[in-house]
Amino acid sequence: MQHRTDIAARYGDLPTDVATLQTEVIYLRQEVDKLRRLIFGQKRERFVPVVNPEQLNIALDDQPTVTVEVRTEQIHYTRRQRSKKQTPHGRNPLPADLPRKEIVIEPDADVSNLKKIGEEITEELEYEPGKLYVNRFIRPKYALPNDEGVIIANLPTRPIDKGIAGPGLLSHVLVSKFVDHLPLYRQRQQFLRHGVSLPLATLTDWVRQTAELLQPLYDELKATVLQSHYLQADESPLRVLDREKKGDTHLGYMWVYHSPLDGLVLFDYRKGRSRAGPNEILHDFSGFLQTDAYKGYNDITAKTDVIAVGCFSHNRRKYNDALSVDAQRAGWMLERIQKLYAIEDQARQDKLDGVQRYQLRQRYAPPLLADIKNWLDEQSKHVLPKSLLGKAIGYSLSQWSRLVRYIDHGFLEIDNNWIENVIRPLALGRKNYLFAGSHDGAHRAAIIYSLVATAKKHHVEPFAYLKDVIVRIADHPHKKLRLLLPPLWKATA
Repeated sequence: MQHRTDIAARYGDLPTDVATLQTEVIYLRQEVDKLRRLIFGQKRERFVPVVNPEQLNIALDDQPTVTVEVRTEQIHYTRRQRSKKQTPHGRNPLPADLPRKEIVIEPDADVSNLKKIGEEITEELEYEPGKLYVNRFIRPKYALPNDEGVIIANLPTRPIDKGIAGPGLLSHVLVSKFVDHLPLYRQRQQFLRHGVSLPLATLTDWVRQTAELLQPLYDELKATVLQSHYLQADESPLRVLDREKKGDTHLGYMWVYHSPLDGLVLFDYRKGRSRAGPNEILHDFSGFLQTDAYKGYNDITAKTDVIAVGCFSHNRRKYNDALSVDAQRAGWMLERIQKLYAIEDQARQDKLDGVQRYQLRQRYAPPLLADIKNWLDEQSKHVLPKSLLGKAIGYSLSQWSRLVRYIDHGFLEIDNNWIENVIRPLALGRKNYLFAGSHDGAHRAAIIYSLVATAKKHHVEPFAYLKDVIVRIADHPHKKLRLLLPPLWKATA
């Protein structure tokens, strides 16, 4: 009897301990499953509901939920049937603005006494690797009468004083590295194939000096971005070589700020992920700030003149993670979120302005959001807080006021996906060049990434843009630097 008492005292209430261990096993299995999907699974977050996907479209009646409306129309017309000669292999015609090199092939027979009755034209798309060439600036020198001296024309302003690189070459190096993700050592190998040996240190200096040349334009971009009353923000890691860390790299962060209303993008490099970065750069910002739930933005969103907006994409991602362990409940939420996105898709397809998008949202989104909120409140009582679904529900409830804020303003987006698309080139780049050479180098990367990302938002070809800016910026009036930003450069170039 004493032995049984000792066992009871030692092990306590076994059923309670078993329940705790079962909970922990479920949690650990979910974490292992999540890690496996991160390593071996697909990275996309596509969700296919069990029901017919067409039921996610928007109805035009006053039903409380968004149902499908398949828009159809009958078109009757008559057209001439094309012969096979007119559409060989269904091939698209080559662009008319491409240069044409005409190659005339005469028959082997004597045609001197024959009458030409036509010709067959076959077009072939060809390619020649980029060519290097040398600009020779020849400046005649003239002696003034009576030995009064010599006159000679001034050289045009050079992008790099006493350097051999022209603006086109500098632009090519920058675009190859920061747009096409080609490290400098690989570019050096390309130049060697053209018979030109450029030391890696020289290419590095060109990037450094060109970035320094563009620094004033970057400062102008920063000032313009921060004048916006609606910004999206996110951050992404970047490995950086640090002399103080021998044999290891420093983990820095690119903080990215995107102004959706005017298509401006700002990369800001910081040595860490602390709130010091956004606190400094957003010190005077006022308006709507859209972020995920990272606490680094809390000081800014706590300001009375800053309104925090949540991201439904981050919210959806957590239910996507929980789908493999609780398909029924996670699937229910993903279907409702997909219906919210159907409203956004409809607004985009119909090219609605801010006022019209606000009206569309107000008509269809509130009933969906009310259903979601009721479901969250109820399910939070029945799930384990540490489970994947419990974490997803906890995230939704803690962020709810921020998540639903977008429906009250037609110019706000439902998520932060635009800025994640902007960050993607950085992620691709670091897979190729692995790390920045220094903290100063990371800042220079932020300058170039900011300009080319903004150019992309405005459909401006980055090589032509950077080449023209590199030529003009040294002599451009400082007060008119804004005219060299991609939106205005496109209009005036």
